[in-house]
Amino acid sequence: MATISTDNQLTAAERRRAVLNRTGKAQSSRLATEVPSRVYYGIVGVITVLVVFGLIMVLSSSSIVSINNGGSAWYMFRKQLAWSFCGFFALLLTYRMPYHIWNRLVKYVLGVGIFLMLLPFSPLGITINGARAWAEIGPVRFQPSEMLKVAVLLYCASLLGRRRKEIEDLRRTFTPIVLVWFISVVLCMMQKDFGAAIVFTCVILSTMFIAGTPLRLIGTVGAFTVLGSVIAISASSRMQQRFLSFRDLDANKGHSAYQVWQSILSISNGGITGVGAGQGTGKWGYVPLAHSDFIFAIVAEEFGLIGSAMVLGLFLALALLGIQVALRARDPFGAVLAGGITTWLCIQAAINIGGVIGALPVTGLTLPFISYGGSSLFMVMAASGLLLNVARNMK
Repeated sequence: MATISTDNQLTAAERRRAVLNRTGKAQSSRLATEVPSRVYYGIVGVITVLVVFGLIMVLSSSSIVSINNGGSAWYMFRKQLAWSFCGFFALLLTYRMPYHIWNRLVKYVLGVGIFLMLLPFSPLGITINGARAWAEIGPVRFQPSEMLKVAVLLYCASLLGRRRKEIEDLRRTFTPIVLVWFISVVLCMMQKDFGAAIVFTCVILSTMFIAGTPLRLIGTVGAFTVLGSVIAISASSRMQQRFLSFRDLDANKGHSAYQVWQSILSISNGGITGVGAGQGTGKWGYVPLAHSDFIFAIVAEEFGLIGSAMVLGLFLALALLGIQVALRARDPFGAVLAGGITTWLCIQAAINIGGVIGALPVTGLTLPFISYGGSSLFMVMAASGLLLNVARNMK
């Protein structure tokens, strides 16, 4: 009897599989059953190391600030640890849920993301370092642009994946993408968050490129971006000082380039092997925002060239692994989604590190996985779950 029951179950399973294959829904109705590839495990390893190392660096770089603010040396670390646990559950959710389901939800997710971007302009809004880009609801303070990054990524991947045969259609494909980009950038500029506007532009351009959008259309968006950036910087003396002072750090080290100058001093103090974990001096008030935007300076000081190379190597590995996932994805939606997430994380890391070492303007962007910032860590872990989801189901 047991054998008959098992045979019936197998027959039903085979029947169901045949129906799914015939209707083309097999890939969207299940998680992959194959053994995960080395690319999948590589991404898991890179993300795990970055998150753990980030928690260590937040504890090291924030303890002095927390004490100076009258609190415990563990205050910021505990908050970051709590956000990392929340981010882990978000990662599990986005990983376990078949990523094709997002095709039916992207418009709602995008709507929620845009709505949240309006909160900083309400009484819930918080102004930090001249940017009104945060909202505070009870004990929770978050940056809505972090949520919108994932929402925009999902929307672009879904639209470009579904309309790949109409990729050159201006009305059906190009215009909706540009409209979402324009709304996102305008909201960021209204919040005086130029760094987030740069990331949104990079995300839009990368998803369009991965989907096969003609270069003339991508170039059009790029040209408008450059023109808009020049106009925005020219119209504000504050932005001119912030984005142009890096060209002559020595002349501006007493005012607009003070933060970068102190960062470079801390980096040079680290040498090859660093001064040791927790022994850095830059976090003692010399490097402003050493626990968030400029945490890479503390990494370089305490762990030296070796530690800096490790961080750069991890992001390089993430880029290479993410490209492999995009190339081997089973469908256009997965390919664009994986490529967009990889581009977002790696370009944001490059912009942050470039600003810390004085090679690029300071944009106020965090270093993904490592900088202090709950909403940033939560969303990059949720995005990592999506990347792992595609990696688990790739060819």
